[in-house]
Amino acid sequence: MSVVEQLATFVARSSNEDLSGNARLQLKIRILDTLGCAIGAIGAEPVRKVRGYAKAWVADGPCTFIGGESGAPDRAALVNGALARYLDFNDSYLAPGETCHPSDNFAAVLAAAELANADGPTLLAALAVAYQVQCRLSDVAPARNRGFDHTTHLAYSAAAGAARALGMDAERAAHAIAISGTALNALRVTRTGALSNWKGLAAPFAGSAALEATLLARRGITGPLGVFEGNKGFFDTVAGPFSIDWEREDLERITATILKKFDAEIHSQTAIQAALDLKQRAGFTPQEIATVQLDVFDVAYHIIGGGDEGDKTLVMTKEDADHSLPYLVSVALLDGTVMPEQYDADRIQREDVQDLLCRVFVHPNRNYSRRFPEEMVSRVGVMLRDGRHVELERRDYPGFNTNPMSWSDAHDKFLNLASAHASPADLAELAAAVQSLEHIRARDLTRILARVHGPAQPSTIAA
Repeated sequence: MSVVEQLATFVARSSNEDLSGNARLQLKIRILDTLGCAIGAIGAEPVRKVRGYAKAWVADGPCTFIGGESGAPDRAALVNGALARYLDFNDSYLAPGETCHPSDNFAAVLAAAELANADGPTLLAALAVAYQVQCRLSDVAPARNRGFDHTTHLAYSAAAGAARALGMDAERAAHAIAISGTALNALRVTRTGALSNWKGLAAPFAGSAALEATLLARRGITGPLGVFEGNKGFFDTVAGPFSIDWEREDLERITATILKKFDAEIHSQTAIQAALDLKQRAGFTPQEIATVQLDVFDVAYHIIGGGDEGDKTLVMTKEDADHSLPYLVSVALLDGTVMPEQYDADRIQREDVQDLLCRVFVHPNRNYSRRFPEEMVSRVGVMLRDGRHVELERRDYPGFNTNPMSWSDAHDKFLNLASAHASPADLAELAAAVQSLEHIRARDLTRILARVHGPAQPSTIAA
């Protein structure tokens, strides 16, 4: 069999029973976390535009949009994926050469499960498959240093998860994954330099297109089964050769994913926590700060600290801000947290944070880099105007896999993000549905999601 056929065999044979009790719990926690992020983004301008596009030609369809209305499966995956991703508050997976957000698979898998009227165990198995595929590809086939975005792996995992949710056999699943993987090789420029709305929409687009590819394969469209090892395939052009024994793979990689405490790029979490701890311990005010020195691991330096992916002191938009370590630490020191409110345009452009972020200096630390990804070590040093110097080092933060979030912690985050957009009764019903997914159908979950408050109608956008 070709590599993609081996992968498809793994996809087709996987079931909810393959999940350990802990993996099932962690998967439910991440579903709840993803739904909180999605509901919390209702009303965001880019998401409203995506919803307007999705509704431009078809009034309804078989798959639910979070916040009401419905549409074609790929459109539901696009809208719900944009909601889940926009805040950049969803889960992450850290591999030595790649970082991804496995919950980016959720919207495509949910739409496929709703379309198929799948039961809860099938939805759980399909999402676990998607997590496993994306995380394992991140482990052995990093693409970032070759100029490709991590959503390149999502093309394979979202198609795999959607195929499992739709109950496709291994043959058609292989064609679905091959079509999606061949078509969706995204460029890393999405996350370098001045950032655009596409930073938050690249993954939803990939998930939507992967579902579309899967539905084509479901109808018998074939794809290049040499997508990995074939001439000018993935091995040749994207990642180089690698090997995964899909016969031996399980569904446990979900337990190695991590959640965010702060609404900020994942590699910033420990630095933000260290800055807040230092401020509390040393008792200084932001006005007393002369300079801030940040020592971080090399991935954090290159992605959000001003290294390979561009200057991070030019911060004008939400997209710039949540990928700028100088901004994130500065606004944390000023406001005491980093949540969606810290990305309001007037907050980003205010003089206090714009001034302080220019006095934050980020340095890569070789020792910290060697300890990544098992640890996310950061050191924050603050020079005060009176000449005193204080510093603090942390190796993790609440939400990292050495200090994981419980269901209760995730539920608190869910309520914090979602309470402005849904009644307490609906949120309680939604959380209970996630907890009891083995006993309900996917449509029971989407029925509740349709009741959260939809955004105001967007202005007319040219089709």
